Amino acid sequence: MAAPFVDTARITVRSGNGGNGVVAFHREKYIAAGGPDGGDGGRGGDVILTVDDHMSTLMDFRYKRKYTAPNGQDGGGSRWTGKDGADLVLKVPRGTVVRDAATGAIIKDMSDDAPFVLCRGGRGGWGNQHFATPTRQAPRFAKAGLPGETRDVILELKLLADVGLVGFPNTGKSTLLSVVSKARPKIANYHFTTLFPNLGVVYVDEGTSFVLADIPGIIEGAAEGAGLGSDFLRHIDRCRLLIHVVDVSGSEGRDPIEDFDAICSELERFSPQLAARKMLVAANKTDILTDPSLLERFRAHVEQKGLEVFEISAAAHRGVSELMRRAARELQSLPPVEIYAPDYVAPEPQVDTSGEVRIERYDETWVVEAPWIQRLIANVNFSDFESRNWFDRILRQSGLFDRLEEMGIQDGDIVSLYDLEFEYQH
Repeated sequence: MAAPFVDTARITVRSGNGGNGVVAFHREKYIAAGGPDGGDGGRGGDVILTVDDHMSTLMDFRYKRKYTAPNGQDGGGSRWTGKDGADLVLKVPRGTVVRDAATGAIIKDMSDDAPFVLCRGGRGGWGNQHFATPTRQAPRFAKAGLPGETRDVILELKLLADVGLVGFPNTGKSTLLSVVSKARPKIANYHFTTLFPNLGVVYVDEGTSFVLADIPGIIEGAAEGAGLGSDFLRHIDRCRLLIHVVDVSGSEGRDPIEDFDAICSELERFSPQLAARKMLVAANKTDILTDPSLLERFRAHVEQKGLEVFEISAAAHRGVSELMRRAARELQSLPPVEIYAPDYVAPEPQVDTSGEVRIERYDETWVVEAPWIQRLIANVNFSDFESRNWFDRILRQSGLFDRLEEMGIQDGDIVSLYDLEFEYQH
């Protein structure tokens, strides 16, 4: 039995924590006062997304929802730096859109070949080798590693296809795809044979080809969640051109005009931009046409809307070559497949500064530690001027600098915050 198609998944990802720096001193026979040689902790592993063209669904994320990268190792003596945590690489199908679970904003469209770092690992803490000065030759402190990032995201697969086949179930879309490409979708004479999108490459002439997608049948109410079509309308978003396949044979007692208008209405309700996309209309199953007047009325109705009708029989291989050639010509003048631009803006972190702060003085160095300061540093990009200003503002608002002044800190003294050191200026 074929595995069910999965095109959305919600997962939680967490990068690794940085390893801790250590306190150690060089001890060797005949060498006095070897000095501090505690090594730094290793960096925590990143969580990285990469495209795998051999994947066509998000099935791998259906049952496993939490992914954590390894932590960095603690440092050691002899200036030994802890091993970095290995990066956790998650493979996704091409066309996967990564959204923030809380806001729905797009973080990344995985449609190119570049890996994307979704969560960065925490930096490793400094060993005591970094804190030796002429006046503090035996520092007995080191820094803890910084925590990794955690994110809840939604993965949403939007197929990358140039042309999408749309229409009611059992109109012959799968048969058409099998005729014009090497794709072999399941085909049977009942509704909803197609339970997940199928892709095929159509070769028209030498140097001319395009990707064609067979989208599962849409039914009335699909835009509001009815039927299979509600889960797959999103896949048409990428398509540059639509081919609307309509059964004009009358073999099932359906009115092709009503079917055509119903699908157009669902596209409009789902996305007005999608409904306005260039469309060709394929009047299918003409080989078993029971009432020629059905076809003539249908043609007049569609052409009145400014659309072109192609009479085809996918089963009899009639008219399909002309339709594919016309699709290829239309694609030459249409914009490329849409790539979604990120619109996610990371909210300014809310830092609770009410926790206990531990301050120790070692000569002219003031070592400050607190869990909230550790979290604060992990959220600051120190290469960015605005981020540094925000960091300074949070420290001042917390009352940390007032407390340091009460304890006697002087201008030019060193303030040590985990793997960050700076000269204090009033």
